[in-house]
Amino acid sequence: MANLSLIPVPVATGIADVAAQAVAAAGGGDTAPVGPGRFLYVANGDASPKTVTLATPGTVSGLAIADTAVVVAAGDHAIIPLANVFRGATGRAAITYSAVTSVTVAAFELPSSG
Repeated sequence: MANLSLIPVPVATGIADVAAQAVAAAGGGDTAPVGPGRFLYVANGDASPKTVTLATPGTVSGLAIADTAVVVAAGDHAIIPLANVFRGATGRAAITYSAVTSVTVAAFELPSSG
């Protein structure tokens, strides 16, 4: 798995070209830091839809919480919150893809309001 680094979104300028910040999705999956104001950007440049799955390692009353799966249509993109519910043992979210052909990803962090 590749470790995605957070890209801060500047308050003064924002990010005009989000796609330009993205890197190729790793075949074995990626990890990203979780927390408030953090999100995963996924672009699917392929002709087939791709499923992005974020592992949800927690339990409620001893029952496993289902992983989150987001289908990104062909030629489309998605923004997925990197919420604390995805925090694994490493403190990061574990992200896998149904396939990585023409899939790029980036992890962003919005500025805190304080």
